[in-house]
Amino acid sequence: MANAPHTYQKGKMDLSEHNATYALFWGLTKWGIILIALLLILMAYFLT
Repeated sequence: MANAPHTYQKGKMDLSEHNATYALFWGLTKWGIILIALLLILMAYFLT
């Protein structure tokens, strides 16, 4: 790359915000799946 900066140092980036976003995404996914499964179980029980 012709315009690549020469001051780049591998591994110097702060990843705490990335890790927090990933943890939020994983938590919402996990609890969303659990909530949907519970809702389907309750619907199967009460609507049949």
